[in-house]
Amino acid sequence: MRDINQFTITEAVKQSFKTEEGSRLKFLLESFIEHLHDYTREVNLTHEEWMGILMFLYDCGKISTPERHEFILLSDVLGFSALVDMINTRGGATEGSNLGPFYLDDAPRFALGGDLGKGRDGAVLLVQGQVRDSLGNPIAGAVIDTWQADSAGTYPIQEQASGQDKFDLRGVFTTDADGKYWYTTVLPKPYTVPYDGPVGRLLRAGNRHAWRASHLHYIVRAQGYRAITTELFFENTDYIDNDAVFGVRRSLITKLEPVKKTDTLPPTDVAPNARCTFDFVLAPEG
Repeated sequence: MRDINQFTITEAVKQSFKTEEGSRLKFLLESFIEHLHDYTREVNLTHEEWMGILMFLYDCGKISTPERHEFILLSDVLGFSALVDMINTRGGATEGSNLGPFYLDDAPRFALGGDLGKGRDGAVLLVQGQVRDSLGNPIAGAVIDTWQADSAGTYPIQEQASGQDKFDLRGVFTTDADGKYWYTTVLPKPYTVPYDGPVGRLLRAGNRHAWRASHLHYIVRAQGYRAITTELFFENTDYIDNDAVFGVRRSLITKLEPVKKTDTLPPTDVAPNARCTFDFVLAPEG
């Protein structure tokens, strides 16, 4: 160790970890150390820059809460989340897209046809479709967990101080015997990602906008299938081609259509003004 230098330290750090030979942990840890050290040498990182990085990460931790995860936001704006989603979309399943920083895992359950909007301002949107396997067979009993922003581009969870219920505009639905789902909600609008923290400082420093295309979030699960985390976007809407967190995929864009008196619609608690259709595909586990 006494002869260590900037070229031998990488191997010394790797050797200091006594991880199981051939394990996934050993591979991940050693690759991370190699890339981190190579980056540091490549850019000739200064003490001031090193401390700036550490303080940035500290600030991300300091502002994070169970209801606002700044590290997820950082992952999103760097395209890290999107890349992981792309790598892990397999077996003909619906493409993955960002989880985002505002997910809650205990949203209320609704019957099919229920309304998430609760009388909020904005167009009432009917969302409907089917959950199928990769061979096209419907999946009965699939669980659809959804959450979103409102017609002003705000998540209720961001406005708890003003009396908003953090579970508003969130719901869990279960597909029927034909794998179908449907519900109504308010049509969401574009919004900026949280701009008041360290990630916001990073975006401003990089002269980047913070706008997200309007979207609906989903986690879809069914026994025996790989769960998917994804988003649904709307054709011909703002920021669809330059979403701040790189979440848009061509396959995740649906068409908004006005509801006509002649349309045959499933039963809903609230009459919709517009509708869209999207089918989810799950791949088998394994």
